[in-house]
Amino acid sequence: MAQVLEFKLPDLGEGLTEAEIVRWLVEVGDVVAVDQPVVEVETAKAMVEVPCPYGGVVTARYGEEGTELPVGAPLLTVAVGSVEPVAGRDDSGGSTGGGAAESGTSGNVLVGYGTGAPVARRRRVRPTPVSAESSVPATGIKASARADAETFMAAGPTPAAAAASAPTSGVVEPQGPVAVISPLVRKLARQHGLDLRQIVGTGRDGLILRTDVESAVRAADEESAAGAEPVTAPKAEPSVERIPLRGVRGAVADKLSRSRREIPDATCWVDADATELMAARAAMNAAGGSAAGPKVSVLALLARICTAALARFPELNSTVDADAREIVRLAGVHLGFAAQTERGLVVPVVRDAHTRNAESIGAEIARLTGAARDGKLTPAQLTGGTFTLNNYGVFGVDGSTPIINHPEAAMLGVGRIMPKPWVHEGELAVRQVVQLSLTFDHRVCDGGTAGGFLRYVADCVEQPAVLLRTL
Repeated sequence: MAQVLEFKLPDLGEGLTEAEIVRWLVEVGDVVAVDQPVVEVETAKAMVEVPCPYGGVVTARYGEEGTELPVGAPLLTVAVGSVEPVAGRDDSGGSTGGGAAESGTSGNVLVGYGTGAPVARRRRVRPTPVSAESSVPATGIKASARADAETFMAAGPTPAAAAASAPTSGVVEPQGPVAVISPLVRKLARQHGLDLRQIVGTGRDGLILRTDVESAVRAADEESAAGAEPVTAPKAEPSVERIPLRGVRGAVADKLSRSRREIPDATCWVDADATELMAARAAMNAAGGSAAGPKVSVLALLARICTAALARFPELNSTVDADAREIVRLAGVHLGFAAQTERGLVVPVVRDAHTRNAESIGAEIARLTGAARDGKLTPAQLTGGTFTLNNYGVFGVDGSTPIINHPEAAMLGVGRIMPKPWVHEGELAVRQVVQLSLTFDHRVCDGGTAGGFLRYVADCVEQPAVLLRTL
């Protein structure tokens, strides 16, 4: 006999508790294979395609596109039947071999981005009919799957399916037994404010079908049109737009609020002459030639300067354990950098930046930036940073007071580099000037340490040869 299994939104890792449905990849009635992606969701960190651990026919979906669901909420239900090999071949054309579960499931724990089951050994799924009257040949299941979805569970829905189809706002729902099973039929009735107890079902044993609800909707519309009187439309009142704080925007709001709430931060800043740094960058890229790969960016040079500065001032590469009342100094530098994308502000992390040169850091920044713009960063690539570099100069501004990326201890902000009058070697000259600002957690160090860090960064910007002593 066929079995209807409920697939719930899995734990996607990194402490995420909810996700927003961006796009359904399957429809009710579709046949899905084990570990086939069925829905694309957006978490606070990344866009993820969620695979289903069951193979069979989709009988219901829960949640419209744009709906935010908590981890553990039902996503869909799948009718799983017997599994049989087809002529010694699987769906991909290879040998069926052995090892596929007869239950039509992968059997793996779904945490992260998939169930981990190999996809090369799938078998075709043939749901067993509930009764002889509703029997459908395996070869015709795709054509009749949508009709089956409305009548498949005539014996009664699973508790989770019934709960998922419950009304969410003041719409009339039946209080007693009603011969209607399909969540789609219930949803359609709720949308039009219909009482299912007043509808006569034309299906087997009085089962209310979708066509019954649609007929009732048309009848109600005709009755309303016949007795309607012309009315004057009310004058439109000015309204406000409400934008939910969720997804990336919600995660940013939560993290920045926590930073301001928990961290006693302070900011110091300095203007630096970046003329020599820009000249050094031009020389490096000219010496590399066109075949040497991507050019070294200013951000990559500043990132390399930061790793050298953190080696001298390790207090700023730390975090605070408030419960234990301890400052935890971190051995490695995992350098985060702020990147603006269509989905909002994200902070990818360059792992082990202290072991990389400017070229290596630049290549990794370029790779992560591309993934960020495509919405393909994983949660692991967005967490674990120990220090953040924020180049807000790309927005055409000179300075800012950055908010620390909790639970880190400091962030260096970089303004735009632009020609300004500057006293150079005792004479007024036009130089390339940049403002550097450092926001730091006053619990991990005092102003002397923060000032020393910022002054070292500025010295390296003004005289890049200073950096050679630490290479």
